[in-house]
Amino acid sequence: MSVWLPGAPCTPRGCVEPTASATAVPLAVLRLAAVGLLLLAGIALLPLGRRIPAGAVRRWCRWIVRAAGVRVRIDGTAVPTGGLLLVANHISWLDVPLLAAVRPARMLAKTEIRRWPVAGVLAARGGVLFIDRDRLRALPGTVTALAGVLRGGAAVAAFPEGSTWCGLARGHFRRAVFQAALDARVPVQPVRIRYRSARGTPATAPAFVGDDTLLASLWRVASARGVVAEVEVRAPLPPGSHLDRRALARAAQPEAVTGHEGGPHG
Repeated sequence: MSVWLPGAPCTPRGCVEPTASATAVPLAVLRLAAVGLLLLAGIALLPLGRRIPAGAVRRWCRWIVRAAGVRVRIDGTAVPTGGLLLVANHISWLDVPLLAAVRPARMLAKTEIRRWPVAGVLAARGGVLFIDRDRLRALPGTVTALAGVLRGGAAVAAFPEGSTWCGLARGHFRRAVFQAALDARVPVQPVRIRYRSARGTPATAPAFVGDDTLLASLWRVASARGVVAEVEVRAPLPPGSHLDRRALARAAQPEAVTGHEGGPHG
């Protein structure tokens, strides 16, 4: 198995609560239409590139999540300028706009995302750094390329678990991406993402796991009710604070900054 291709035991049938109901259909259709319009607006504005203020990009990303029916709570702020590696646990496709709502960044993503309808076009044109996870030999070149982007003063967002989890359990951060931050001598900022129900319990509807399709996940999120995305932006880990990528990955791991919540995977 490739370093970029870890696995999670989560599956839609085993981990995700169903949300669809007859009464939810009209609202879900409206929500998906709103998400589609926002994505198309983003594609239309892509030629403006960096001329779009970062604040406008952050608001647009929050609107996408909100249009899908998920409320957003962000606690903390990211380093505003300069090279930065943003790292977060990975549960859903919603994690991508949520991280960009913290700070617009070039996303590190698997090559399969290129084939996603609408969102794949938006990702490719928006400067996403694609990873071929099946080619282990490409890993050193990928780390070098990431370090170059970080040295140039850009932010890069990554999900070091390498796989999505349902939110009731999570994986360990893989170390390779942290080598790029060490080589570029830029800070690493950990971000913790949770999804809650209206009752405050963990919500699994946003999870995009196993053999889930993007369309099935979109529909499940849009038809859910009362979901809240909680984004906790932790203090940055400055350059030189950890000697190697193993120590840096351990310090950025969610358990290291907030404590393990969820226990064994059910």
